[in-house]
Amino acid sequence: MTLLAVERIKLFTTRSPLWCTLLALGLTVGFAALIAGVDSESPVTVASTQFGYNFGLVVVMVMATLAITTEYRFSTIRATFQAIPNRSAVLVAKTAVVALVSGLIGLAAAFGSLAISKLVQPNADLALNTAFEWRTVAGVSLVYAVSAVIAVAVGTLIRHSAGAISLLLIWVMLVESLVALIPKVGDDIQKWMPFYVANRFLTGNPDLTNRPIEEGPPPSESVLTPWWALAYFAGIALACLLTALFVTNRRDA
Repeated sequence: MTLLAVERIKLFTTRSPLWCTLLALGLTVGFAALIAGVDSESPVTVASTQFGYNFGLVVVMVMATLAITTEYRFSTIRATFQAIPNRSAVLVAKTAVVALVSGLIGLAAAFGSLAISKLVQPNADLALNTAFEWRTVAGVSLVYAVSAVIAVAVGTLIRHSAGAISLLLIWVMLVESLVALIPKVGDDIQKWMPFYVANRFLTGNPDLTNRPIEEGPPPSESVLTPWWALAYFAGIALACLLTALFVTNRRDA
């Protein structure tokens, strides 16, 4: 508990978490308001309210990366390891705090987007009546939290803010989309890309009569069921974290 308190204090004594939180909420909720306002002739759906979730996800991953890379930049991680020789415990505590904060941001962003859409279009039916609708909204919190674990792990491995953030952004925004262009095997490879699979959790098995595929998070053709897709995504995050723990204990701070 002491380690968790220490990591919480370290996280919130810098400005980046505050600004990243505000930016993530502003982007996701702002896009929801924009979609609801621009397309005023047709009612918004629960899925379409989450159109901007990917933008908030990117910001949250930047925040999670900075939580660890700034410690290496200013060498505060050395003092931490000297005070607490158990490096694995330190990294796990930091990851837990960052993941929890990221999950709360995702929860606020998702339900904030739902609320602003209802405010813009009061007559729209945005009740959460099905498992798909609950996953589409509340599930954003879980995806944000697991993504934060991946971001902390990558930041720990690279230890440089620009490098880690660049790698994550290129992967999320370019690699997983462009891999489908590889002849013959591209589509099969894409179905197992981590963030593409995470979209399966949010969009898997939708009712197409209520949710056109162009609305909401990009639909995923992963072969996994929604909850197995989340388990796969979490497994990737755990593997990244275990790799970061191993490397951290093997090299100098």
